[in-house]
Amino acid sequence: MTSAVPPAVQPAAPATVPHAAAGSGNASETPAPHASATSWNAGGTSAPHAAGETPGVFPPPLPPDSPYGPYAVYYAEPDKVTQFFGKVNRRTPRWIAPVALAGTCVAASAYVLWSNPTDGGAADTPGCLVRLTTGFDCPGCGGTRAAWYLLHGDLAAAAQHHLVFVFALPFLLYAYAVWAAGALFNKQLPKLRVSYRTLAVALGVWAVFSVLRNLPFEPFSWFYV
Repeated sequence: MTSAVPPAVQPAAPATVPHAAAGSGNASETPAPHASATSWNAGGTSAPHAAGETPGVFPPPLPPDSPYGPYAVYYAEPDKVTQFFGKVNRRTPRWIAPVALAGTCVAASAYVLWSNPTDGGAADTPGCLVRLTTGFDCPGCGGTRAAWYLLHGDLAAAAQHHLVFVFALPFLLYAYAVWAAGALFNKQLPKLRVSYRTLAVALGVWAVFSVLRNLPFEPFSWFYV
């Protein structure tokens, strides 16, 4: 792999000047003489050329209607790892990712229904290391039990175990539906417009909720699981 990087700025296309054809009075357009006795080679450096030789230009000039004018930016060749994952991404069908995610969610839901996490403690498998060692609920504590209650249609019990999870779940499901519709059926649904400020507020609310749910007095003790 070559390490030479072409120049970031390329010269404009050589200008043309009228040139009288031999033996006639008609003018034809031919490339204008080059300003110097150098031409661009593949490494992006200048190299001398023979007398009378038309100098080459590398990289080739951009079209006249290009929004960048006579200038262009060239990037270095990606590394082998980036090339490998790019090739895998191009050769992988679009429908595989949403189908794989849906299958994973179905398998996880089946496991939650089978294991019934509502009758277990922090030391049971799978357990919470934060709850087991400190006695406090971590930011994700109660999410599995909330999913179990949602699968049984008990919205109030699910909200008690993890209110933020219950609130965010419809948005997550809709975001998945938009992605899957585009990947599977090439259908564009209205997308959720989530700004960085909205995302920061959501994370802040989750952090505050994680603290308030561990307070040992009403009404916050209602969220303690």
